Amino acid sequence: MNEFRSPDGGDIDWWPLLSDPEFLEHPYPQLRRLQDLGSVHLDKASGIYFILGHRAFARVAKSTGMGRDTRQWRGGWNSDDYRANDPVGHRLFSEFQWQMINCDGDDHRRMRKVYEPAFRSQAMSAIVPLIERQTRILLDAMPESGEVDFIEAFAGPLPLRILCELFDIPAHLDEQIGAWSASLIRIGDILMTPDQKAEALAALNVFKAFLREQIRARQDADEDNLMGLAIRAYKDGTLDEDETLTNLVSMLVAGHETTVTLIGNGMLLLLRHPEEMARLRADPGLMRTAIEEFLRMEPGGNMILRVALEDFEVEGTLIPKGSPVLGLTGAINRDPARFANPDRLDVGRPANAQFTFGGGAHFCIGAPLARLEAQVAFSAVLQKYARIELAGDPQWRLDRMNARGLGRLPVRLETA
Repeated sequence: MNEFRSPDGGDIDWWPLLSDPEFLEHPYPQLRRLQDLGSVHLDKASGIYFILGHRAFARVAKSTGMGRDTRQWRGGWNSDDYRANDPVGHRLFSEFQWQMINCDGDDHRRMRKVYEPAFRSQAMSAIVPLIERQTRILLDAMPESGEVDFIEAFAGPLPLRILCELFDIPAHLDEQIGAWSASLIRIGDILMTPDQKAEALAALNVFKAFLREQIRARQDADEDNLMGLAIRAYKDGTLDEDETLTNLVSMLVAGHETTVTLIGNGMLLLLRHPEEMARLRADPGLMRTAIEEFLRMEPGGNMILRVALEDFEVEGTLIPKGSPVLGLTGAINRDPARFANPDRLDVGRPANAQFTFGGGAHFCIGAPLARLEAQVAFSAVLQKYARIELAGDPQWRLDRMNARGLGRLPVRLETA
């Protein structure tokens, strides 16, 4: 792999690195080399600061001096120049703006408060039967023995079906919602081609139209689910229409992709470390720590975005107000200054301070659901199949820079 330095041997050429297929498949050796050069790096071409150290990113993620509102990005999509030069991109980011993850302060707290009750421990306990039922349906459809693509047969459909059931969206729409999600997930790549922006904008408009009709048809139903929370907040004025629709889109997209990558990436880790799979089988009580270790070692996202709301100092580097900051999760989660033997899978690893779900005010609201789904899913798979082995080469999704997940995971299964 190239070192991705500029021709004069100076600064790192970040964007060719982050989009290189070899890096997307095997990022960790290169990330370690970059981490050894320092915890904080400035890409002078884009003005983006890259954070690779755990301690540095902990400060960034948890500080009120850093936010998530990309309108504050100096020279970013909200600037006059961007609007003039890329009207499609400006419209896409404008229409995707009004959701909790893209807002700070009072707006963020107001939106987040609408959905927080659905992710508290009591609410999570209540949906365990739903998760178990959908898990059982998919496992019953898989062979007792033979070869399957684990992503296609299980890891892909399970989270979407659970999420759609939580919103009471019919199963026959799963494929369509999955297609919209695949187009919209690329917004997290930061750099998008004109075609990708146009595709994402089209998907966003159709998705919002679908949800607008759902709200209209169900506004008097007083439902006890995530859609019901959204409709009540819209009707009482807590959320306006744009906020209601965009938050629903975001939750369906992120809630799906996050758990697909957790289940798929976690299974690949166990397949590549059969001794840890055997350890987990022998001691199911390790399931919670195993899920945290999957999140740490193979995070479902390569980058976490923040924007400096004020001049911000970290590890001796002054980040000016308005500067974008990208935490590179694969480096942060494997920082040897924070984790002993960071490249070793340990399903019993204690005090696992991974940052896959972010941190601070913008810690992923759906993290409890993703963890619960993964715990139920892995427990059921390991209980049904006495033998699980790789049946070919896994294929990483190489059409996206941020969302890190498998497009294909061929496995050989035997129940006994």
